[in-house]
Amino acid sequence: MLESLTVKTFKSLENVTVHLGIVNVFIGPNGSGKSNFLEALGILAASANGRVDDQALLSRGVRPGLPALYRTAFPGRNGSRMPPHIFFGGAGKAEKYEVSLQNSLKNPAPAWRFKSELWEVEGEKIVGRSSQQATKSDPYRGLAALKAAESTSPNGHYLLEKLQNYVIYTPATEVLRGAAPETQPRDPLGLFGGNLPRATMELLRQRSRDKRSEKIYKDVLELIDWAKSFGTTSSDRMLLYPTAASSNQVVRFRDRFIREKRNELSVYDVSEGALFALFLAVLSGHHRSPCLCSVDNADHGLNPGMARALVEKLSEWYLTADVERQLLLTTHNPLILDGLPLEDDRVRLFTVSRTRSGRTSIRRIEITDRLLKKAEQGWSLSRLWVMGHLGGMPDP
Repeated sequence: MLESLTVKTFKSLENVTVHLGIVNVFIGPNGSGKSNFLEALGILAASANGRVDDQALLSRGVRPGLPALYRTAFPGRNGSRMPPHIFFGGAGKAEKYEVSLQNSLKNPAPAWRFKSELWEVEGEKIVGRSSQQATKSDPYRGLAALKAAESTSPNGHYLLEKLQNYVIYTPATEVLRGAAPETQPRDPLGLFGGNLPRATMELLRQRSRDKRSEKIYKDVLELIDWAKSFGTTSSDRMLLYPTAASSNQVVRFRDRFIREKRNELSVYDVSEGALFALFLAVLSGHHRSPCLCSVDNADHGLNPGMARALVEKLSEWYLTADVERQLLLTTHNPLILDGLPLEDDRVRLFTVSRTRSGRTSIRRIEITDRLLKKAEQGWSLSRLWVMGHLGGMPDP
């Protein structure tokens, strides 16, 4: 598991370390740095995979940017100059991977240079590269990825593999409906949800051999309470709008309140909240979903009550997974907080804000005697957040 992530001199993240759990929720004002943090992990992941360029970043859901925009531009403290590189470091229980990247501000190269790189497993240095050694190897190629590819051992680089498969999902309604193309069709769902029909079909096939998949199926029907069932079918068997972008398969729901043979609804006919709930369910249960991923703006199109119920189920799905999975979410929906089982230390809530100097600050919200007393007085987490007691709210 990725237990901590450290980011230095990247955008608004001048020097931030966050200790992560299994399910991690980040709240805060627009522009506070939530997406920057998810993207910092994406850049570390691209580094772990051996190359940091626009294509490597786009395929993970990271917005490419010029070096001048990536590198922190705050004035140095006490008049000192900011380092000419950006730093990312991830650590697990017995493994850590760190990298410093550099690129010219005036004449940027297509890819970032590896200024330094460190990969350790159980205290043993597997890869070490410093700026003095940069001329001895290709500076645009990560050595840890090459070393891992050469390894024949089945053990020893779990964290590196998790990082290599990390992506940021940003499901978009039009893509989920099939009305817009998927531009990043990463297996199994696509970063914007364009592969939802196929992934849903594969999740349903898992039910015959996987009790967890069966439970997720039933949980989705509880969340979408008007649905009798859901599945996929060929697009030529559904009544679709002539202008709808067609694919071979579409997701279909059966409405339990409408008579048979008239109760089939396609993704073009159901609410975006239902589609988003299905997307998160498939992400949680599909056996090829990445073991480490993020979902940016995880409250998209959700009714407040459904948002609370969905994040409660989502936490359960991740905490009971047979293979250890980790999830990072950003949200602006207060009701999501009320569905978080924060009494479980594996579920963590963070507020993200900007200091008076503009630097991003990330603080974990823990259950304290003060919060417990507020809860006894009838204060929910959502109310505490909206009223400004947790932080992560814009200044009035």
